[in-house]
Amino acid sequence: MERKIILKIKRFVDGDGLIAEEFHSKKEFEIRLYGIDAPEMNYCSKIKKDEKKLNIPAALLIKLGYKSFEFFKSNMQIGEICTLVQEENNLFDKYGRTLGYLILSSGNVMNEIMIREGYAKPYSNVFCKKLPMYKEWSLKAKTDKKGLFAIVDSF
Repeated sequence: MERKIILKIKRFVDGDGLIAEEFHSKKEFEIRLYGIDAPEMNYCSKIKKDEKKLNIPAALLIKLGYKSFEFFKSNMQIGEICTLVQEENNLFDKYGRTLGYLILSSGNVMNEIMIREGYAKPYSNVFCKKLPMYKEWSLKAKTDKKGLFAIVDSF
C-alpha cells in the first residue's frame, strides 16, 4: 500500500533532500528521497568515511556534492506542486525526515532522474522497493560516464 502527499517545494537542502509544505495543512517538513544518495556538500563524518572508503579527497567529494545539488535544483522550481509517494512501512528515516518518491508536476520521478543521469548512487541503508532497479540504472550511468561518473568512477 502506498501513501501520497501533495506538496509544494519550499527550498532545497542538498542533492537528495528538500523542504516542502504539505499542500492543505501548510505544514513544512524535510524530505529525503528513497533509494538514492548524493555526495555531501560539507565536511562531516560521512565525508571522512567516504574519503577513506573511496580514496577520493574530501574537497573533490564536496565539489561533486555541489554538482549533484545544482542538477537536483535544475529539475524543479520553488513553489512547484509535486506528489510524494511513500511505501507504507517506510515513512521516515532515523533522523525523522519524511521518505518518499518525488513525482514532479511533469510526471517524472526525481529519484529516478538523479540515478539515471548519474548524480546520485543507490542507497541501500534504507530499503525501498525500487532499489534493485536503481542499482541497474546506476551501473548504466556509470558505464555511459553520465553525470558525476564523467569525473570519477565512484562516489
